[in-house]
Amino acid sequence: MKGFEKSWLKGQAHSLTHIAQVGKDGLSDGTIKFINQALDSHELIKVKFLDFKDQKKELSKKIVDITNSVQVGMIGNILILFRQNSDPEKRKIILPTR
Repeated sequence: MKGFEKSWLKGQAHSLTHIAQVGKDGLSDGTIKFINQALDSHELIKVKFLDFKDQKKELSKKIVDITNSVQVGMIGNILILFRQNSDPEKRKIILPTR
């Protein structure tokens, strides 16, 4: 993903509230399943780290790998993720082109 696309997505994510949380259970199967479902339906989401804040970089990489998504950014304890829907007709976000 190109830098200008990530910047544009960060701007789009600004008004979003976090939809998933990493809490005391860490990256449980349920958390990963929920993040995958959220990415399928929204494409661009925020994940908040309530616990494991000192491990958020490592956990973010795991989330990205497991969900096959792109880390758009990390602002404080909030991770911004993007995964474009594989079906062009179901896409909600059209990335800008240059």
